[in-house]
Amino acid sequence: MNKIYKTVKEVSGPILVVENVKSVFDQNFKRIEGATYEELVEIELGDGSIKRGRVLEIDEDKAVIQVFEETRGISPSQAKVRFLGKPMQIGVSEDMLGRIFSGSGKPIDGGPEIIPEEILDINGAPINPEARDYPNEFIQTGISSIDAMNPLVRGQKLPIFSGAGLPHLEIAAQIARQAKLIKKGNEEEKFAVVFGAMGITFEEAQFFINDFKKTSAIERSVLFINLANEAVIERITLPRVVLTVAEYLAFKKDMHVLVILIDMTHYCEALKEISAARKEVPARRGYPGYMYSDLSTIYERAGRIKGKKGSITQIPILSMPDDDKTHPIPDLTGYITEGQIVLSRELHRKGIYPPIDVLTSLSRLKDKGIGEGKTREDHSGVSNQCFSAYAQGKQARELATILGETALSELDKKYLKFTDEFENKFIAQGYYEDRSIFETLDLAWSLLSNLPKSELKRIKEEYIKKYLK
Repeated sequence: MNKIYKTVKEVSGPILVVENVKSVFDQNFKRIEGATYEELVEIELGDGSIKRGRVLEIDEDKAVIQVFEETRGISPSQAKVRFLGKPMQIGVSEDMLGRIFSGSGKPIDGGPEIIPEEILDINGAPINPEARDYPNEFIQTGISSIDAMNPLVRGQKLPIFSGAGLPHLEIAAQIARQAKLIKKGNEEEKFAVVFGAMGITFEEAQFFINDFKKTSAIERSVLFINLANEAVIERITLPRVVLTVAEYLAFKKDMHVLVILIDMTHYCEALKEISAARKEVPARRGYPGYMYSDLSTIYERAGRIKGKKGSITQIPILSMPDDDKTHPIPDLTGYITEGQIVLSRELHRKGIYPPIDVLTSLSRLKDKGIGEGKTREDHSGVSNQCFSAYAQGKQARELATILGETALSELDKKYLKFTDEFENKFIAQGYYEDRSIFETLDLAWSLLSNLPKSELKRIKEEYIKKYLK
């Protein structure tokens, strides 16, 4: 029987402080009293109801507890605290595919409770760097501006930087619906999607649920949803629950798992709120100084392991406050991850979907996952040529805005025409339009054919002869 403590000193926001918690061990070094870091806690209220939490910090004989639910109604004089002697865990099973859960892992789709095959710690186990395998296989999202220009590679972590009012919800749903692994010989290999939404509205939650069900994407997906009016603490645990399920499916069931986390800004705001409740000294813009290391414990759980068939690929999505890339959340995320996909407000105002800014986006593993035997031999050259031509066309557009189109040379006018068509035909595509990488590359060639052949300096001559029409 675990000892019950009636020494709650303070309740501040989601934080509860318990005094006189001194660890006592027996002769076998088994703890018989006290608390340990990350341990689960039960808090019994005066009316007999139970709330749960976890130990955030041990300071001499004080334990700082993070409560998973609302702390309203907790009276320090009446509350009873019991330390359970185990970290937060979740029961996992392959039967979770096709199901919808809350941020804490409870079914919310009206279905039965999951009978777990294993009970796992949500904090996971760190991957030994020596055991990591290098990401080198292409994942097709069906979105041309990603697949051709900044491709996603199996085992990579590639965030999407968005902003208020931009269609990152729709892009997340489209990627979840269309993503597939293309193997050598054009063999398609389907995989699972584990989707985690933090701090979204009820309408947004229904959008995801209805879209997944409508397109049958739900059958290969596991959804975890935390609403904006639910406990802020649930936003801290949700990505860890999501990744624990992903690790089980990837490394125990040999699946290729795509993890989509939306919105990491809400996660960081929850981290900031808890830090303020703990009275910690704030760092940049009020966020805790340990936010970088905290985010890394989430992002670094993506990857491949030598000898394992499965893999975890991450697409965290965040909305940049005031579209500011230097804000701590996108800034720190960019340091940890292997590039970023940036959404453009300018393209969005033009009515272009998806409004992906290919010039400011980056995939650092791009060249590792494309080319002969992976996508197509001409992929790298076509991508580089389109990038160069689009950049020159945008310069010509700026010049035309200042001096007028009559001031442009004939070559500048051709680049300007390429840029307009690149935005309206290549970047723009329908919400339900799923382009294969081969359709995407063929479309790029058709746009490049409008430029003089002498300008195609980034593509090998043999590919120009083979593909240019």
